[in-house]
Amino acid sequence: MTVQYTITELAREFDVTPRAIRFYEDQGLLSPSREGSSGLRRVYSGRDRTRLKLTLRGKRLGFTLSEIRDLLDLYESPTDTVPQLHAFLATVVRHREVLERQREDLNATLEDLAQYEAQARALLERGGKQAQPRTHRQTPRDKQPQEQEAPRPHTSAQPERN
Repeated sequence: MTVQYTITELAREFDVTPRAIRFYEDQGLLSPSREGSSGLRRVYSGRDRTRLKLTLRGKRLGFTLSEIRDLLDLYESPTDTVPQLHAFLATVVRHREVLERQREDLNATLEDLAQYEAQARALLERGGKQAQPRTHRQTPRDKQPQEQEAPRPHTSAQPERN
């Protein structure tokens, strides 16, 4: 007897919505059989479960649906075929190169942000209270010397507590 899965079972197992599974079916990545009098009930095989698992893994790795479809087709064909292995290797190499370029871009952006952050902190240290925007009109009481706190970065939507 073959193992069969419902759309709800697969959705729970892989933490995706049934709508996402239907989308992958529409894209030709899954092909469940139909049961019931009107053929509305989808029944997924072990093959469909494996294809869904590989599709989700491919999405996490950043592959397009077209690339995933090609890889799934290679997965299901004999792996000792040299042209198929070349196609698989080319897809993986191309994707790795894209990711490496993205990593270089991210590193450059992070370096820029670190410089901007350092410049802003230096300006705040030099300017002290003068660099902070005024939120209300000063009264004579506000002008009294008070112990200064170091400025804290705003990290949440909750109000600051002093």
